[in-house]
Amino acid sequence: MKSYEQMLEEGLKSLPEGAVVTKRFEIPNVKGHIQGNKTVITNFNQILDSLRRDRDHFLKYLFRELAARGDFDGPRLVLNRKVSAVLINQKIDQYSKLYVLCSSCGKPDTQILENEGITYLKCNACGDQKKITL
Repeated sequence: MKSYEQMLEEGLKSLPEGAVVTKRFEIPNVKGHIQGNKTVITNFNQILDSLRRDRDHFLKYLFRELAARGDFDGPRLVLNRKVSAVLINQKIDQYSKLYVLCSSCGKPDTQILENEGITYLKCNACGDQKKITL
């Protein structure tokens, strides 16, 4: 009789290529360019959709962390200073760790709730609650 691990390995090998998903939550890297003294992020809406958070909350965090202001030009976000894509990606990753991913189980199935003036990050997967500041 085959062990569970052997049967699992055979099953995974029989799947078509690309059918195995390794990561459930993936934030796309920033796409954009520098235009004069401004930074244009062309895939901002795609990033926001993957985070599943309020646009204003995310922008407040991003503007504060990057020490920049910005405006929307259609689907693009235009920052009022030159910022490298590496730095923007780092700040988006920090945001996801603080306000999206559960600190207990690491899953993105969370929501931001407020109760009696205190804001919590509640995980729908494991039920954990963590106090956060906005």
